[in-house]
Amino acid sequence: MESPILIVGLGNPGPKYDNTRHNVGFMVLDELVTRFGTFGTRWQEKFRGEFAKLSIAGKQIILLKPQTYMNLSGRSVQPAMTFFKLSINDLIIIHDDIDLDYGMVRLKSGGGTGGHKGITSCKQELGDAGFHRIRIGVGRPTHGDVSDFVLKSFTSDEQIDLNSIIDRTCKAVECIADFGIVKAMNQFNQRQGDNQ
Repeated sequence: MESPILIVGLGNPGPKYDNTRHNVGFMVLDELVTRFGTFGTRWQEKFRGEFAKLSIAGKQIILLKPQTYMNLSGRSVQPAMTFFKLSINDLIIIHDDIDLDYGMVRLKSGGGTGGHKGITSCKQELGDAGFHRIRIGVGRPTHGDVSDFVLKSFTSDEQIDLNSIIDRTCKAVECIADFGIVKAMNQFNQRQGDNQ
């Protein structure tokens, strides 16, 4: 039987973080439930997080929103991986990325953490950084502290494009489920004129 895909959206729990750049992973997972969930799809508390099950392109998908706060995200991801008996190749993590221009969506497999505390935690807890990532560009502050920047809400100008960015990310997830990570990388990375 084919293993399910675990899709983790990174973010911080609590209403005060709802519309912040750091929580774009949570936003994507909420939209995936809206698009692909059924009447029986609901968020449940387990693995120090909230998880839900649904089907995309005939594949069983497990969504996970760690509730550990960003810097300890791996402590939610690792027990979910163990419980569902998943390999590192079954894991996709969706997260904000200050090294990408605002609105850019880029897929990659493995690599460094880029200084992202949530990704660093997942690497530490899993002992492996080979998981797939969907990186959502949130831009970089022209001045001031990066930590403060990612915890701020999107500006009104950014908010205009946010729905289309989340839409593109959901389509990338659907493409991975349907055709696999390599085809999805070719399609979505190239589409934005960035093939690194």
